[in-house]
Amino acid sequence: MLPIDAAAHSSCWRRRHPLDKAVLGLGLTVLAVSLPPWPGAALVLVAALVLLLGPARVPARKLWRAYRIPLGFCVTGALSLLVQVGGPEGLLSLADDGPVRAGELLLRTSAASLGVLLLAFTTPMSDLLPRLVRAGVPAPVVDVALVTYRMSFLLLDSMSRVRQAQAARLGHSTRAATWRSLAGLGATAFVRAFDRASRLQAGLAGRGYDGTLHVLVPDVRVSRRFVAASLALLLGLTALTLVLERLLP
Repeated sequence: MLPIDAAAHSSCWRRRHPLDKAVLGLGLTVLAVSLPPWPGAALVLVAALVLLLGPARVPARKLWRAYRIPLGFCVTGALSLLVQVGGPEGLLSLADDGPVRAGELLLRTSAASLGVLLLAFTTPMSDLLPRLVRAGVPAPVVDVALVTYRMSFLLLDSMSRVRQAQAARLGHSTRAATWRSLAGLGATAFVRAFDRASRLQAGLAGRGYDGTLHVLVPDVRVSRRFVAASLALLLGLTALTLVLERLLP
């Protein structure tokens, strides 16, 4: 199990309805994209950090390990706005207003990423995916997502064991051996994936699979107080952004 999935299963908000957390997390993401980067996205970023480290009780180290990957993409995308290709100044030159636009993009994307992580760190996929059918998502699509989600952990565990076995047999002692081990790892994962898929199909057929996977979903209710507090926070951030936009230069 990935660290973010383990954190979601042990979250103090685990027993809350996914809709409660979706309103808050996805609402922050929408605000980060729609509000002005300064001060809107900055306020959303701070609010998401406070919620993650405070009420959601996400450990700072786990949050950083999960956040640094999307943050790297955010920084890479922002750096591309600093330069322009072609023009009177040459093949490659600094773009006009490049630092400003790069900073705005970095604020938006980093704040939006934290909003998504708020939902990911508090809501396991096994609680979220089955409820998508009620939201109008076709059942076969949800079934494929569930099977892919569950099988991915099995494949990751198999690849980890194969890699450990290769390392124990000095499979990574040289560069050539590392490349051979990597090729063998890919071939083994490919074969095992098809083998597990075949066994899964046979098992479902033997249990009378009718096109829908029936899974147990925890019986929880939507908290009106939590949703109301989330909407109040989103409206407060919007109002504060509009006020500060007029006051700040």
